[in-house]
Amino acid sequence: MNYIAKMMGPPVDTFCRALQNFTMKRALSVGILACNLLGGIAVMTRAQSRQSLDDSISDWTYHPPPASKSVEIGNFYLRKKDYRGALSRFKEAVQSEPDYAPAYLGLGKVYDKMGLKQNALEAYEKYLEELPSAESAARARKVHKAIARLKRELPPAEVKSAELAAKNLLSR
Repeated sequence: MNYIAKMMGPPVDTFCRALQNFTMKRALSVGILACNLLGGIAVMTRAQSRQSLDDSISDWTYHPPPASKSVEIGNFYLRKKDYRGALSRFKEAVQSEPDYAPAYLGLGKVYDKMGLKQNALEAYEKYLEELPSAESAARARKVHKAIARLKRELPPAEVKSAELAAKNLLSR
């Protein structure tokens, strides 16, 4: 269009500019109208979704996963040597199901890796107490070896306090 306007001179150029302005204004007004319509629909939808959101917010509470899933994730973190992540998952498992033996085994492993020998000893002893009869003997043998090693590494006074702490855990 600009090529024709330049070829024909100023009157055609003015007409072409006016036509462009009119077309742009029309397109702009149609665009504004469409935006207003869509905006109104969006506002209605947002208001409706906000109402349903307000209704469902009261149901939003944190429900921890089952202890078996927390232990599975904790073991993943343990393999990746992310001991803080593993510790939080094993603690979560113990908190959700206090009688779940594998959670105490994981706690013992993590505490042992972190150098918290006293806590590891308590967790391993708690694991043996919570161990179901069908649990594999090989895993229990490893725990017995770990307990013996930790008792050798800890001073005798701390071993006795660990045994007392484990008895206190049982009485709860």
